[in-house]
Amino acid sequence: MEKEMRKSVDGVQTGTVGRGKTYDMAYSAIFAVLIAICSWISIPMTVPFTLQTFAVFLAVAVLGGRRGTMAVVVYVLLGAIGVPVFAGFTGGIGIIMNNTGGYIVGFIFSALCMWLMERLFGKSIWVQAISMGLGLVICYAIGTVWFMAVYMRTTGDVGLMTVLGWCVIPFIVPDVVKIVLALSLGKTLRKPLAGILGEN
Repeated sequence: MEKEMRKSVDGVQTGTVGRGKTYDMAYSAIFAVLIAICSWISIPMTVPFTLQTFAVFLAVAVLGGRRGTMAVVVYVLLGAIGVPVFAGFTGGIGIIMNNTGGYIVGFIFSALCMWLMERLFGKSIWVQAISMGLGLVICYAIGTVWFMAVYMRTTGDVGLMTVLGWCVIPFIVPDVVKIVLALSLGKTLRKPLAGILGEN
């Protein structure tokens, strides 16, 4: 009798774990697609920008650090193998190895930073805001170093301030706005989705 009860309990636990992994993959895939869609949306301004960063932050805000990071990794991997999920409907390892590829790779480290902050300090709105800010700085740092390395190898010398003027400074204000939007929308979506995400 005890063995049968143990088998029953183990079966429920195994089923729960299996469903949990399936849900993780499903949620990550959905948000990877969302990141791709947002990367295709270009806002026409003096320096055009996409909603890619917004979607990365929103993924972690809604799904949490682990699932959100999985979504970002799936997105980057899809682009790396050639699926046109990057800005301008582009894809392929060549895009990542290009000057600006470091900013795409930097999204993964941004998500990891947010996940770490979540594990250490919880999921309050202030923790999320600070972690998004730190994640953005990390993305800028990795992308800028990457840009300089590729540019100097393929084109010639370039100064740090020049690269910041090209790739960072024009995007600071729009990226801060994206953080505010991700925080607001993430808070709105996370509560009604808590049951589906298994966070009740």
